[in-house]
Amino acid sequence: MTQPPHDEPTATSTEELRDQVEQTRHELGDTVQALADKADVKARTQEKAAALKEQTAAKASELTAQAKAKAGQAQQVWQDKAPEPVRDKRAMLIAAGVAVVTVVALVRRKKK
Repeated sequence: MTQPPHDEPTATSTEELRDQVEQTRHELGDTVQALADKADVKARTQEKAAALKEQTAAKASELTAQAKAKAGQAQQVWQDKAPEPVRDKRAMLIAAGVAVVTVVALVRRKKK
């Protein structure tokens, strides 16, 4: 057996000895559990994945808010800077833009 640390008094009675043994058992149990938790790679991986998922959701929310703010700023610039005839034909211009993007995508797809 090992000697007790010099800073801890030895038990003076049977009851104190039992209490010390019980305390040591609890500490040993906690140590064994901590080691088992550390060795549980699957659980640690799942915890890290959950944390990463949380971080990703938070970042996505932040980026969505930023995109909405930028869209609002673009809308304001559009209202302030676009000439009146262009603003009146906004829906037609958007439809034409969508058509151009669609045609370009189809042409690229056929080339492959």
